[in-house]
Amino acid sequence: MTTARRIAVISAGLSNPSSTRMLADRLAAATAKQLSDRGIEVEVDVFELRDYAHDITNNLLTGFAPPALESAINAVVSADAVIAVTPIFSTSYSGLFKSFIDVLDPDALTGKPVLIGANAGTARHSLAIDYAIRPLFTYLHAEPVSTGVFAASSDWGASADNVAPLGERIDRGARELAEAIARREAANASDPFDPANYLGEGRSFGHLLGGLAGE
Repeated sequence: MTTARRIAVISAGLSNPSSTRMLADRLAAATAKQLSDRGIEVEVDVFELRDYAHDITNNLLTGFAPPALESAINAVVSADAVIAVTPIFSTSYSGLFKSFIDVLDPDALTGKPVLIGANAGTARHSLAIDYAIRPLFTYLHAEPVSTGVFAASSDWGASADNVAPLGERIDRGARELAEAIARREAANASDPFDPANYLGEGRSFGHLLGGLAGE
């Protein structure tokens, strides 16, 4: 029985509803479709960081995560991939977003594929993904995919005449994340420590230890 891959979605929007959450939902849906097309079952868990704001502050002050936050942290660090979306404030990620990252163990995201999303009022903040958010995940030894998806307010009503409409960027980022998950799926399917990977037809393990693998 194939185990479903899990994606944790982190949304750092402050309002309800928020364009941050809308972008997060679209990225998650597009990634799930890409995985489904590859025959990979997926489960998606979405975490609205504003719901954990007080717990995050308490964690920073005391060093201990309240139960609800601890559950969210465990879900994020154990997921097969992460979609992280933040509004851009003062040319960088939001304080709430960074505070959540700060309560994670520094090694918790090592090797984990990440799709980065960000939103702001104008497109002039789009470079924040590459000069602020991507370096943050690289520092944590995560593996952010090449495409970061930025959405300005004008993108939500963009026409097909735009050079790179939001839907196109979402699909490209989702495809890259799905490909990263699929590669990990393929790697996990073959256990390098399984003796069967080292035994030829009719050869015993003792045969190999005896240096007779070629006979």
